[in-house]
Amino acid sequence: MAKVVIIGGGWAGCAAAITAKKAGADVLILERTDLLLGCGNVGGIMRNNGRYSATEEAIALGARELFEITDKYATHRNINFPGHEHATVYNVTKIEKPVRDKIRSMGIEIRFISRVVDVKTDGDKLLAVILEGGEIIYGDAFVETTGSTGPMGNCTANGNGCAMCILRCPSFGGRVSITSKCGLEDMIGRRKNGDYGAFSGSMKLLKESLSDEIQKDLNEKGCAVVPLPEEFINKDILDLKVCQQYALPEFAENIVLIDTGHAKLMEPFYNLEVLRMIPGFENALIVDPYSGGKGNSVRYMSVAKRDNYMRAKGMANLFVGGEKAGFYVGHTEAICTGSLAGHNAARYCADRYLIQLPTNLLIGDFIAYSNNEMSKPDGDKLRFTFAGSIYFNRMKELGFYSTDSNVALQRVKKVSLEGLYDKKVIL
Repeated sequence: MAKVVIIGGGWAGCAAAITAKKAGADVLILERTDLLLGCGNVGGIMRNNGRYSATEEAIALGARELFEITDKYATHRNINFPGHEHATVYNVTKIEKPVRDKIRSMGIEIRFISRVVDVKTDGDKLLAVILEGGEIIYGDAFVETTGSTGPMGNCTANGNGCAMCILRCPSFGGRVSITSKCGLEDMIGRRKNGDYGAFSGSMKLLKESLSDEIQKDLNEKGCAVVPLPEEFINKDILDLKVCQQYALPEFAENIVLIDTGHAKLMEPFYNLEVLRMIPGFENALIVDPYSGGKGNSVRYMSVAKRDNYMRAKGMANLFVGGEKAGFYVGHTEAICTGSLAGHNAARYCADRYLIQLPTNLLIGDFIAYSNNEMSKPDGDKLRFTFAGSIYFNRMKELGFYSTDSNVALQRVKKVSLEGLYDKKVIL
């Protein structure tokens, strides 16, 4: 049977594995740590703003499995917080195991603590990846979903050093760019001031360390918005963030917390001594990243150039998804791009034509538009998400934004792609 190898077990990698498996491939996930989902273990926010529309369209295309799990494990539904409406928040402390169980129940093999460090190529074809320790893993097609963060040197050179984040480079080794190992030139994102990369967007506080009033808001409303005293307002901090959908004045003028199991603080990092000066936070404790008062991980250090089939430019059988495929923000974006990458990897194995989602679909437009914009001058300073910033504005202008699931279904039916990812292409 044709074999698709997924490098990286985050949301994009899991989505790619599922669509490749449903298309008929034998699928192996190689994950360098001992957990699936990567940054998904510290995320939690789904269906806010345009992500609702993207989720429903992805489900209509056949990429339903992971969204069913995030919906099932949601602790809060249809919540609003500054600049965002109808969000669903899943519990980050409970989500990984159900995803792991789902992946294995589908017959997908997962190998943890399997860090890919090199490749074997023949011209534009990737033949195999090489694990730390020397084991060679051959495949017919590959999907790289390793993200764009790490190794630690990137956080030292372009941030405030290792913050002991969920990626845990000191323990499991740094991420290695597969596209770079294949001889391709990766793109590096920049901040508005020209510095490389962007800081991960948040940190988690121990909920029980906050005041009773804040805990009550989190438990009952799913969020808490705490106005900041004037002397603590710092709007410059907004430019540092990966998550431009949260770079709004309200996020500088208030402390915005989301209940993801922990209290997710939506600012990129906050000095603990300063944080404890704010009423309600006198006993605050940071739980992730453990050194979050100093900094956070730096993202967008190696993004692949790719086509709209999600295939790395210059390689015939290497596909990319999630943050590896663009200056993307968020788990919905990772699932949408990873799903297409995995499906096309299987189609490559079956010698079938590859699928490019049409631009009269929201996800097709998102993939094509972001690809085009990233290649323009200063395109490396842009961020793309369904939940805010430039792309949410675009999707509203184009009429893609709706919370009616039937609207997304009819859009997919109109281009005859309903259930695309459910179809077996390797017979």
